[in-house]
Amino acid sequence: MKKLIAQIAKFGVVGVIAFIIDIGILNLLVRYLHMGNVPAGTISFLVSLAVNYLLSMSMVFKHRDDMARWMEIVIFLISAAIGLLINDVILWMGTASLPADAIDTMHGKYVLYTNIAKLVATVIVAVWNFIIRKWLLDAPSPDKTVNTRSFAHRLGQWSIHHDPFTAKTAGK
Repeated sequence: MKKLIAQIAKFGVVGVIAFIIDIGILNLLVRYLHMGNVPAGTISFLVSLAVNYLLSMSMVFKHRDDMARWMEIVIFLISAAIGLLINDVILWMGTASLPADAIDTMHGKYVLYTNIAKLVATVIVAVWNFIIRKWLLDAPSPDKTVNTRSFAHRLGQWSIHHDPFTAKTAGK
């Protein structure tokens, strides 16, 4: 339990760093460049995602020896795409009640609603990311044996034996 709490704390630190980058870029684009909140949120999310991936996989989660790196990246990208979709839907919902020209006519309110929606999206996406990464990407503790019946282990074993980057020629 102590390891899980420590891991959640590290995930939180990484998340705060990524959030500062995300909210900073989002506000720069929406507040000062008058970009719509969904395209701005997509850009800021993707930039912070790169930082989050590098920090998460080096500080928070341990690489599974029973999974190929390419599969780790595929899982991360699919979960990130779902996280981006959640993020963008919540950002859109945050300002959907405002008039279509609110970015210009009610700019202060538009920015405020965007930031409130971003806070909600961040919490929901953070929970999503932790659960998926913990379930599929995190290696078991060294003192525990690998559950060979788990979906993560079976997926990892499949990925090791089915490397898409080494084409096997027919007849060999």
